[in-house]
Amino acid sequence: MSLIGLILVVLGATLLVIAALGLWTLPDALARQHAATKAGTLSLALLLVGAGLLADNEGWWWRIGVVIVLLVCTLPVASHMLARAAARSGLTPRQIAEAQPMDSGSRSDSKS
Repeated sequence: MSLIGLILVVLGATLLVIAALGLWTLPDALARQHAATKAGTLSLALLLVGAGLLADNEGWWWRIGVVIVLLVCTLPVASHMLARAAARSGLTPRQIAEAQPMDSGSRSDSKS
């Protein structure tokens, strides 16, 4: 069981790194949210199950189950809310990707 647990932990950590790279490299906010939620949920679930197998303690399994249920329930809802907010903004995915946050301390059109 410890070998299976180790494989699941390594697989989950690898998937988490790939999801983090997706956040860095994907072109727009809508694509980034998929990397954050879908791959993040799967990788954290794999990590938790692998850690449970490595811990070899029956008391941890209900805690792991609660955390996985919370992940499955909350991350997709958060992704949906982000996508809905982006869609209601009226901007296309390309416009969202090209939009840069304004620095409230300085404006380029003000003269000093």
